[in-house]
Amino acid sequence: MGESRDSVPDVELNVSTASQGGHAVVTATGELDLYTAPRLQAALAGLLRGPVDRIVVDLAGVEFCDSTGMNVLLSAMKRIKEQGGSLELAAPRPAVKRILQVTGLDTVFTVTDDAAPALD
Repeated sequence: MGESRDSVPDVELNVSTASQGGHAVVTATGELDLYTAPRLQAALAGLLRGPVDRIVVDLAGVEFCDSTGMNVLLSAMKRIKEQGGSLELAAPRPAVKRILQVTGLDTVFTVTDDAAPALD
């Protein structure tokens, strides 16, 4: 790693969305933390404005997730449940899975070990 500076760390989170009918897949890769969570929040908020009843968040490429990231996922899940839909987390890596287990959120979210379904 480079020398430490008092600036925002150069950490990227790439977020892409695909939707078909009422199903959407959000793919996040990188680190999900205080600095990058707004990107995921914006993507989820955009989907929640549309007619969507199922969102799968593909976490296979997320190396790290802090409480900010978890809160973004939680608030999106609450919103889609209010609309009668569901949000699932797909293929979290061991580090992210551990956070889910430690916080008890593995019982709140629907978590699958399978990769997110492909949408054409």
